[in-house]
Amino acid sequence: MPELAAFEGDWLLERQISDALAGAAGRFDGRARFAPGADGLIYDEEGVLHLPGQPPMAATRRYLWRAEAAGIAVFFDDGRPFHGFGSTGSEQATHHCGPDLYQVRYDFSDWPRWRTLWRVTGPRKDYVMRSTYRRPGD
Repeated sequence: MPELAAFEGDWLLERQISDALAGAAGRFDGRARFAPGADGLIYDEEGVLHLPGQPPMAATRRYLWRAEAAGIAVFFDDGRPFHGFGSTGSEQATHHCGPDLYQVRYDFSDWPRWRTLWRVTGPRKDYVMRSTYRRPGD
């Protein structure tokens, strides 16, 4: 697993979304940037979300990434814990949000290209998001 500092900078981001409940697929095309912050890196992503039957819409999100003894900890932009990964060599994590379960697997086997696979389930959720990150010019 790369050290936190290796993520710093700009990334191109492609995301495929498969929603089993809606029986639909969407995609997100954009950029992500990891910039230095007070306690680690600030992750910002922005791009365009394409969903069936809807006009394309701008989408953004922000997280805080911090190096910890057990690996990398990811926080929501307000500082609440989201998940961590890298402890004992595991690039998997879970996050419980009310009745919903978010499970993620990070794949760094093709570094500096890397991927995430999110599986989200709950009473009103059943979707998979596959994201690929690569450096501009790669």
